[in-house]
Amino acid sequence: MSESSILPEDKKLFSVQELKDYGFSLYKISKLVDEGKLIKLNKRYYENAEYCGEESDFYYAEAYAPKGVICLLSAAVYYHLTTFIPDAVDVAIPRKSKVSTIPDWPQINIHYYTDSRHELGAITVKEGKNEFQIYDIEKTVVDIVFYREKVGIEETKEILVSYLQRKDRNLNRLLKYAELMKCDKTMRQYLEVLV
Repeated sequence: MSESSILPEDKKLFSVQELKDYGFSLYKISKLVDEGKLIKLNKRYYENAEYCGEESDFYYAEAYAPKGVICLLSAAVYYHLTTFIPDAVDVAIPRKSKVSTIPDWPQINIHYYTDSRHELGAITVKEGKNEFQIYDIEKTVVDIVFYREKVGIEETKEILVSYLQRKDRNLNRLLKYAELMKCDKTMRQYLEVLV
């Protein structure tokens, strides 16, 4: 490996495998940590200390929660459905998954979903060389209604009203997701009141 191998400045986090793919040996990775160019997050991920670009707490989801998908209020904020600002990133993982370490910052709330709920509506958002998994807007709204007691009734109402005002809403997909997630009766009640 040549000494000229440098880290891309526009990528926030790297898995050990990605660093190896860039041509860095474990020795060189360790050296980059000693030089303060990389910050070790856990056994599998490193943070680029020289990152230049848009910051997002969402980039950390995969590093700390394998198969993590941004969900609930964090996803609602991403889609501009709520004025509520959560104090932690909501991340859904499969029920049988394990999370070894949770950082002090960003704060992460882990939500355990059944496999079918976890997989439904998950999409990948790419921002330059960075990416994260998040539920699409309809799945986000369905999850909010399903977990309305946990989320809060006022927040749920605000999110539904904001969603219904959007031109890009897809009520067929919303109702299909609600049916698959067994909350179509509740969803229809909400829609009857709000529409």
